[in-house]
Amino acid sequence: MNNTLNGLKIGFAMTGSFCTFSKCFEQAEILKNMGAEIIPVMSETAANTSTRFGSADDNIKKFSEICGKNVITSVASAEPIGPENMTDIMVVAPCTSNTASKLANSITDTAVTMAVKSHLRSGKPVVLAIASNDSLLGSAKNIGELFNRKNYYFVPMLQDDCAKKPASLVAEFSMLPEAISAALDGVQLRPIIYHKSD
Repeated sequence: MNNTLNGLKIGFAMTGSFCTFSKCFEQAEILKNMGAEIIPVMSETAANTSTRFGSADDNIKKFSEICGKNVITSVASAEPIGPENMTDIMVVAPCTSNTASKLANSITDTAVTMAVKSHLRSGKPVVLAIASNDSLLGSAKNIGELFNRKNYYFVPMLQDDCAKKPASLVAEFSMLPEAISAALDGVQLRPIIYHKSD
Protein backbone atom coordinates (compact mmCIF):
# COMPACT_ATOMS: atom_id res chain seq x y z
CA MET A 1 0.00 0.00 0.00
CA ASN A 2 2.84 2.40 0.75
CA ASN A 3 4.09 2.18 -2.83
CA THR A 4 0.59 2.73 -4.17
CA LEU A 5 0.15 5.99 -2.28
CA ASN A 6 3.69 7.34 -2.64
CA GLY A 7 3.51 10.54 -4.69
CA LEU A 8 -0.27 10.30 -5.02
CA LYS A 9 -2.09 13.65 -5.03
CA ILE A 10 -5.02 13.27 -2.65
CA GLY A 11 -7.67 15.93 -2.21
CA PHE A 12 -8.81 15.63 1.40
CA ALA A 13 -12.10 17.46 1.95
CA MET A 14 -13.71 17.86 5.37
CA THR A 15 -17.35 18.69 6.11
CA GLY A 16 -19.16 19.43 9.35
CA SER A 17 -19.22 16.21 11.35
CA PHE A 18 -17.09 17.86 14.03
CA CYS A 19 -17.02 14.90 16.42
CA THR A 20 -15.01 12.93 13.84
CA PHE A 21 -12.45 15.64 13.06
CA SER A 22 -9.74 14.11 15.27
CA LYS A 23 -10.00 10.79 13.44
CA CYS A 24 -9.87 12.52 10.07
CA PHE A 25 -6.83 14.59 11.01
CA GLU A 26 -5.16 11.36 12.09
CA GLN A 27 -5.88 9.75 8.72
CA ALA A 28 -4.61 12.79 6.81
CA GLU A 29 -1.38 12.52 8.76
CA ILE A 30 -1.11 8.79 8.03
CA LEU A 31 -1.62 9.39 4.30
CA LYS A 32 1.02 12.14 4.34
CA ASN A 33 3.47 9.82 6.11
CA MET A 34 2.79 7.19 3.44
CA GLY A 35 4.18 9.60 0.87
CA ALA A 36 0.98 11.16 -0.48
CA GLU A 37 0.63 14.84 -1.25
CA ILE A 38 -2.47 16.09 0.55
CA ILE A 39 -4.51 19.01 -0.81
CA PRO A 40 -6.70 20.16 2.11
CA VAL A 41 -10.25 21.41 1.58
CA MET A 42 -12.87 22.38 4.17
CA SER A 43 -16.48 23.36 3.66
CA GLU A 44 -17.35 26.85 4.81
CA THR A 45 -19.22 25.39 7.78
CA ALA A 46 -16.32 23.15 8.75
CA ALA A 47 -13.83 25.99 8.41
CA ASN A 48 -15.78 28.67 10.26
CA THR A 49 -17.54 26.86 13.11
CA SER A 50 -16.10 26.47 16.60
CA THR A 51 -17.50 23.60 18.70
CA ARG A 52 -16.63 21.66 21.83
CA PHE A 53 -14.44 19.53 19.54
CA GLY A 54 -12.17 22.48 18.69
CA SER A 55 -12.12 26.07 17.53
CA ALA A 56 -12.38 26.96 13.86
CA ASP A 57 -8.96 28.62 13.87
CA ASP A 58 -7.30 25.65 15.57
CA ASN A 59 -8.87 23.17 13.13
CA ILE A 60 -7.71 25.09 10.07
CA LYS A 61 -4.24 25.54 11.55
CA LYS A 62 -3.92 21.84 12.40
CA PHE A 63 -5.12 20.72 8.96
CA SER A 64 -2.77 23.13 7.21
CA GLU A 65 0.20 21.99 9.30
CA ILE A 66 -0.49 18.32 8.59
CA CYS A 67 -0.73 18.90 4.84
CA GLY A 68 1.92 21.62 4.54
CA LYS A 69 -0.50 23.70 2.45
CA ASN A 70 -3.12 26.39 2.90
CA VAL A 71 -6.61 24.99 3.31
CA ILE A 72 -9.03 25.62 0.44
CA THR A 73 -12.19 27.09 1.99
CA SER A 74 -14.18 28.70 -0.83
CA VAL A 75 -15.95 27.71 -4.03
CA ALA A 76 -13.71 30.00 -6.06
CA SER A 77 -10.47 28.53 -4.72
CA ALA A 78 -11.74 24.94 -5.19
CA GLU A 79 -12.74 25.41 -8.84
CA PRO A 80 -9.18 25.07 -10.29
CA ILE A 81 -8.70 21.59 -8.78
CA GLY A 82 -9.85 19.82 -11.94
CA PRO A 83 -8.53 22.19 -14.63
CA GLU A 84 -5.11 22.33 -13.00
CA ASN A 85 -4.97 18.56 -12.41
CA MET A 86 -4.32 19.07 -8.70
CA THR A 87 -5.67 15.69 -7.54
CA ASP A 88 -5.47 12.00 -8.48
CA ILE A 89 -8.22 11.04 -6.06
CA MET A 90 -10.61 13.02 -3.87
CA VAL A 91 -11.53 12.00 -0.32
CA VAL A 92 -14.43 13.52 1.60
CA ALA A 93 -13.84 12.69 5.27
CA PRO A 94 -15.98 13.24 7.15
CA CYS A 95 -18.81 13.36 4.63
CA THR A 96 -22.08 14.47 6.18
CA SER A 97 -25.42 13.31 4.82
CA ASN A 98 -26.03 16.93 3.83
CA THR A 99 -22.95 16.91 1.59
CA ALA A 100 -23.75 13.42 0.26
CA SER A 101 -27.23 14.66 -0.65
CA LYS A 102 -25.80 17.65 -2.49
CA LEU A 103 -23.38 15.43 -4.42
CA ALA A 104 -26.20 13.04 -5.35
CA ASN A 105 -28.21 15.97 -6.72
CA SER A 106 -25.31 17.83 -8.38
CA ILE A 107 -25.58 20.83 -6.07
CA THR A 108 -22.37 22.86 -6.00
CA ASP A 109 -22.55 25.50 -3.28
CA THR A 110 -19.61 24.79 -0.95
CA ALA A 111 -15.85 24.47 -1.29
CA VAL A 112 -16.20 20.69 -0.86
CA THR A 113 -18.93 20.11 -3.41
CA MET A 114 -17.03 22.28 -5.89
CA ALA A 115 -13.81 20.37 -5.16
CA VAL A 116 -15.56 17.09 -5.92
CA LYS A 117 -17.28 18.43 -9.05
CA SER A 118 -14.06 19.92 -10.39
CA HIS A 119 -12.12 16.73 -9.65
CA LEU A 120 -14.77 14.56 -11.34
CA ARG A 121 -14.48 16.38 -14.67
CA SER A 122 -11.65 13.99 -15.55
CA GLY A 123 -13.49 10.87 -14.35
CA LYS A 124 -11.21 10.30 -11.35
CA PRO A 125 -12.32 8.43 -8.21
CA VAL A 126 -13.96 9.98 -5.16
CA VAL A 127 -13.93 8.23 -1.77
CA LEU A 128 -16.62 9.15 0.76
CA ALA A 129 -16.27 8.54 4.50
CA ILE A 130 -19.85 8.95 5.70
CA ALA A 131 -20.57 10.28 9.20
CA SER A 132 -24.23 11.06 9.84
CA ASN A 133 -27.03 10.38 12.30
CA ASP A 134 -29.49 10.51 9.39
CA SER A 135 -27.87 8.00 7.05
CA LEU A 136 -30.66 5.41 7.29
CA LEU A 137 -33.55 7.88 7.32
CA GLY A 138 -34.16 10.79 4.96
CA SER A 139 -30.62 10.73 3.59
CA ALA A 140 -30.66 7.02 2.75
CA LYS A 141 -31.98 7.57 -0.78
CA ASN A 142 -29.21 10.04 -1.59
CA ILE A 143 -26.45 7.85 -0.20
CA GLY A 144 -28.00 4.95 -2.13
CA GLU A 145 -27.87 7.05 -5.30
CA LEU A 146 -24.14 7.53 -4.81
CA PHE A 147 -23.67 3.78 -4.32
CA ASN A 148 -24.73 3.45 -7.96
CA ARG A 149 -22.91 6.53 -9.30
CA LYS A 150 -19.80 6.00 -11.40
CA ASN A 151 -16.50 7.04 -9.78
CA TYR A 152 -17.86 7.08 -6.21
CA TYR A 153 -16.48 4.71 -3.58
CA PHE A 154 -17.14 4.40 0.14
CA VAL A 155 -15.05 3.75 3.20
CA PRO A 156 -16.78 0.79 4.89
CA MET A 157 -19.11 1.99 7.63
CA LEU A 158 -20.97 0.69 10.62
CA GLN A 159 -23.88 1.58 12.87
CA ASP A 160 -21.98 3.21 15.71
CA ASP A 161 -24.85 2.96 18.23
CA CYS A 162 -27.80 1.06 16.79
CA ALA A 163 -29.74 1.21 20.08
CA LYS A 164 -29.56 4.97 20.76
CA LYS A 165 -28.97 6.15 17.16
CA PRO A 166 -30.60 3.53 14.92
CA ALA A 167 -30.25 5.62 11.73
CA SER A 168 -26.60 6.56 12.25
CA LEU A 169 -23.72 5.35 10.08
CA VAL A 170 -20.08 6.25 10.60
CA ALA A 171 -17.15 5.30 8.40
CA GLU A 172 -14.41 3.11 9.83
CA PHE A 173 -11.85 5.86 9.31
CA SER A 174 -8.89 3.55 9.92
CA MET A 175 -9.80 1.83 6.63
CA LEU A 176 -9.35 5.01 4.59
CA PRO A 177 -5.89 4.13 3.15
CA GLU A 178 -7.20 0.71 2.10
CA ALA A 179 -10.33 2.26 0.57
CA ILE A 180 -8.19 4.71 -1.41
CA SER A 181 -5.98 1.93 -2.77
CA ALA A 182 -9.04 -0.11 -3.75
CA ALA A 183 -10.73 2.87 -5.42
CA LEU A 184 -7.63 3.50 -7.53
CA ASP A 185 -8.12 -0.06 -8.82
CA GLY A 186 -11.84 0.54 -9.41
CA VAL A 187 -12.84 -1.69 -6.49
CA GLN A 188 -15.36 -1.01 -3.71
CA LEU A 189 -14.37 -2.57 -0.38
CA ARG A 190 -17.06 -4.85 1.05
CA PRO A 191 -19.08 -5.15 3.12
CA ILE A 192 -19.92 -1.47 2.72
CA ILE A 193 -22.04 -1.58 5.88
CA TYR A 194 -21.06 -4.07 8.51
CA HIS A 195 -21.50 -4.94 12.17
CA LYS A 196 -18.51 -4.88 14.46
CA SER A 197 -18.49 -8.01 16.60
CA ASP A 198 -17.50 -7.78 20.27
